[in-house]
Amino acid sequence: MVLRHARTARRSALVALGALVLAGLPYTAAADAAPAEGPAPGAAQTLGADRPSPHLLSALQRDLKLNEEQASERLVNEAEAGTRAGRLRNSLGERYAGAWLRGTTAEDLTVATTDAQDVAAIEAEGATAQVVERPLAALRAAKEKLDAAAGRVSTADTPVWYVDVVKNQVVVQAVDQAAGAAFVEAAAVAGEDVGIRLAPERPRLLQDITGGDAYYINDSARCSVGFSVAQGSQGGFVTAGHCGRAGATTTGYDRTAQGTFQASEFPGRDMAWVAARSQWTPTPDVKAADGQEVQVSGSAQALVGASVCRSGSTTGWHCGVIEQHDASVRYPEGTVNGLTRTTVCAEPGDSGGPYVAGAQAQGVTSGGSGNCTSGGTTFFQPVNPILSQYGLTLVTASAQAAPGEQETGAQAWTAGRVYEAGATVTRDGVTYQCLQAHQAQGAWAPAGTPALWQRV
Repeated sequence: MVLRHARTARRSALVALGALVLAGLPYTAAADAAPAEGPAPGAAQTLGADRPSPHLLSALQRDLKLNEEQASERLVNEAEAGTRAGRLRNSLGERYAGAWLRGTTAEDLTVATTDAQDVAAIEAEGATAQVVERPLAALRAAKEKLDAAAGRVSTADTPVWYVDVVKNQVVVQAVDQAAGAAFVEAAAVAGEDVGIRLAPERPRLLQDITGGDAYYINDSARCSVGFSVAQGSQGGFVTAGHCGRAGATTTGYDRTAQGTFQASEFPGRDMAWVAARSQWTPTPDVKAADGQEVQVSGSAQALVGASVCRSGSTTGWHCGVIEQHDASVRYPEGTVNGLTRTTVCAEPGDSGGPYVAGAQAQGVTSGGSGNCTSGGTTFFQPVNPILSQYGLTLVTASAQAAPGEQETGAQAWTAGRVYEAGATVTRDGVTYQCLQAHQAQGAWAPAGTPALWQRV
């Protein structure tokens, strides 16, 4: 089901929606990727996982049932694992079939390949190898057929479908077997590529300028601020597209005039951005527990199995884990593609609020099922596609300029650009390949961030 905008600060029927946060695992930087002066920082240092907010640690302990040492270790492990998985993704190429984390402290990184001859190379990176039948590219191609079929047939009874790298298949969530089978048939997807998961939930949108603060659309519906952004000199924030259309006005948590929706997309994707008035100052802060705040330092995408935390104006600060990336969800209003599925709880009014992993921005709350009393499954719109689509720059705690001469050209590394894993760039005459999807920060030039870039 779709979670409606919250019409008041309180609502009797609370329905859940989700959000997420990034974290990390241990990694050793390659010598050829190190900058000329001094040792290169590890992934945990680059992504801020080695100095987490105490409020984030507290929420991880509560929601993942960890002690403080385990929560800290998990964040470092998750950050380091992302880099190791990126290096293996680049080296395996078309044989790569995905990566995921397991264990109380995310200590076990598994990387899948379609070729048994890759096992030794995977294990040399400290990961567990799993040989599977289908590469990630084939799974994504199968999901794209389901995405296309969703534009032709009703998916009311098959509201969610996603790539499950752990199972090495595409999964369709359906209310009954017949509905799932009909959707698979309409998409003309080979049966062995798709599994059907029976579940009664129908995700709904959660709708009710520090990330997580309340804001009001046209003085009525309430949603939550995602992350502060800038477009040139214009500041604002990103949020969920279903919260408002282009031209809608917003008031802040204090009910004073705040800004205007500049662009919005829903369904298809669930993304929007609001340009704020000059009296509203963008910050890198996300509201955490007890009125405290967590600062984001970037947008490196977390792996499946990593921990994430969400802030929202209805339920506050909650954590869980990432279950799948690239999920498609059929809400009553239409299908949204490219969402991330999580175990974080949420309720109406939390829509649009931020998900973070450690100090890394992950996305904004879209929809889900359940609530923060019984738990539930939630989905978020990843933040990097929002930044790329609207030409926005994430406001971070470490946005200083990088040393070195700025280059020009199609492949020149550029601060503010969103890079996908596997992308290649040049910087100071050297070519690098991206290890983890992220928006380039001024402090994250390739030579000094082997957690994000591999010299080739």
